[in-house]
Amino acid sequence: MANRPAPFNGLRHLALVVPNLEECERFYVDIIGMQILRRASADLVYLTLGNDNLSLGRNREGERSGVQYLDHFGFIVDTVDQLHEWFDFMKAKGVNVLDEPHDHGDGARSFHVTDPAGNVIQPIYHPAISGQRFSAPGQ
Repeated sequence: MANRPAPFNGLRHLALVVPNLEECERFYVDIIGMQILRRASADLVYLTLGNDNLSLGRNREGERSGVQYLDHFGFIVDTVDQLHEWFDFMKAKGVNVLDEPHDHGDGARSFHVTDPAGNVIQPIYHPAISGQRFSAPGQ
């Protein structure tokens, strides 16, 4: 596959691993105004602002060190077919692909790659946000 698939539909998913999950969850909910989208486990919660999705995961190592780091970031695709087109495209381009497209418990489907600096990127189809179009204020 030589042609690039349709453009990504935004960067609206961010996943953070934090040493203080409950405190961070309260901050994003109580201060920022996010809502709990789904609690996947005692160590993982998904928050939303409607357009955006924030994953907060517990950093067990960070509980001792106080370290917080970026786990990965995601690019939204509009359809499952586009997700697979991106997977094929990235493999053909020699991108470091970490896993195969796989389903999530909430209806999402994704895979992971790394950029040249080692940052993990998650192309993701998510039924709650894929296919939405947003425009800048005043447009």
